[in-house]
Amino acid sequence: MIRLLDIFFAVFGLLFGLPLLLILTAIGWFDTGSPLLCQRRVGRGQQPFTLIKFRTMRIGTADVATHLASVSAITSFGHFLRRTKLDELPQLWNVLKGEMSLVGPRPCLPNQHELIAARAAAGAFTVRPGITGLAQVQGIDMSVPERLAQVDAEMISSMNLRSYFKYILQTVLGSGSGDRIRMEQP
Repeated sequence: MIRLLDIFFAVFGLLFGLPLLLILTAIGWFDTGSPLLCQRRVGRGQQPFTLIKFRTMRIGTADVATHLASVSAITSFGHFLRRTKLDELPQLWNVLKGEMSLVGPRPCLPNQHELIAARAAAGAFTVRPGITGLAQVQGIDMSVPERLAQVDAEMISSMNLRSYFKYILQTVLGSGSGDRIRMEQP
């Protein structure tokens, strides 16, 4: 049932969000010259896939978890995209393709070995990764791998239609702070 909802919402979001996606893409061209970020992530069964999202950091920024990135790498338009969570919209394509769900553990980078090990032990790779989930609405980011894996496992074990809609609604209404960005050293 959740997969059918994912497909429905992804198609709906892509079709009705197309004008917004085109506008954000055009602004992104002026901001960075390359509005989309295609990045390898770890998916269900620890299989790699290419995640698509709007670029929020300058081209050439290291491929590291957000909490390890420097705030100076984020463009002014990127700050807007992150604050409004619009940078996540292109991931609806990943949802439609079956690589992701709307709700699930956020997909990590292949170089986040500590998080991958913690999630494997917690069984977080048994489901599709998601655009949002319990950790995101609680403001838990990838800087605390053991805690994140624990919350992911909690979400997976209690997932039902009610919680699926609850996490989506909480995300739309602005719950969670998103991934932390490292502040510059003085």
